[in-house]
Amino acid sequence: MSQLIFLAPSGGTVTLTNSDTASAINVTLPATNGTLLLADTNNNLTVNNLTVTGVATFNGTGQLYLPKGNTSQRTSSPVTGLIRYNTDGGGFYEGYLGTSWVKFTTSSESSYSASYVLVAGGGGASAQGGGGAGGYLASTLTLIPTTVYTFIIGSGGSSGSSGSNSSIIGIAVAVGGGNGNSGNGGSGGGGVGGSSGNYGPSPGLGTSGQGNNGGQGYGYAGGGGGGASAIGATAGPPTGGGFGNSGAGGAGQSTTITGSTVYLAGGGGGGAQFGGTPASGGLGGGGNGANSGAGASGSSNTGGGGGGGDVSTTSNGGSGVAYLSVPTANYTGTTTGSPTVTTSGANTIMKFTSSGTYTA
Repeated sequence: MSQLIFLAPSGGTVTLTNSDTASAINVTLPATNGTLLLADTNNNLTVNNLTVTGVATFNGTGQLYLPKGNTSQRTSSPVTGLIRYNTDGGGFYEGYLGTSWVKFTTSSESSYSASYVLVAGGGGASAQGGGGAGGYLASTLTLIPTTVYTFIIGSGGSSGSSGSNSSIIGIAVAVGGGNGNSGNGGSGGGGVGGSSGNYGPSPGLGTSGQGNNGGQGYGYAGGGGGGASAIGATAGPPTGGGFGNSGAGGAGQSTTITGSTVYLAGGGGGGAQFGGTPASGGLGGGGNGANSGAGASGSSNTGGGGGGGDVSTTSNGGSGVAYLSVPTANYTGTTTGSPTVTTSGANTIMKFTSSGTYTA
């Protein structure tokens, strides 16, 4: 004999109706057996929790909807094999792999390739030491339509401070330039001067793949800050009386992403005191050093380091910048942050001088 079984979590009544029955049939359900599955008039089945111990087969031509939410909404007790859609950072699929959540690599059929240049803020000078240039990164990435890409532009370091990082969130981070007191950074800051006839402290260190080290101070002169493509020069021996000749800022990196050559991320030149000879900043926005008062600040939106001054004066680093070049055929025109938009050949180039977004 066949059986029709209804299950409910806490009992209840099911009413059966049919054109062939003389009257409705009420079925009272026991309180101790599982869950009653209810389908609406569109044949949609809704349950709070469902456990399938066998093989689940989904037929049809529609789709399967995964749970979605932000990172903070993940389960507190994950187990291997969980999958979900994470809404943070533009959205991505993820799964729990034994001990950690992992991001699935996805690519839309209509995705397209783009090029970028990213420069962090330059370091501020500290007395004689020139500020280090902001870190410089250049690469390509795959843009997925409707995805929002966020650009953060780092500020230049104020007097004696390192620059701020620039980033394309989730893709790349350029490290701010080191300050002119041997600060480490995207490029290292120069060292301040030493005493007469002696070297000063060791210079700051650059970040591999983004910039170089600073130059060391000698006598009463400071070494130049590092540049993206050249190490900052060490201050030369004193010309007399321990005054010293400062070291030049390291040259920056050139790019043709705009269609013409642009130089970025030059180190700040070393300053001097007591009438010593200051040095020039590196090509790419590095500020010149001075031997009386403050050196020149790094140029805005180049990531250039600030130029060193005399014993007690300082200057600022230049703010960072980001360029994104996409095929004009794919350019959506959807941006925030008011980037400058130009074209070159078959490409459209966005220049972000402040933080903003591009929707692919």
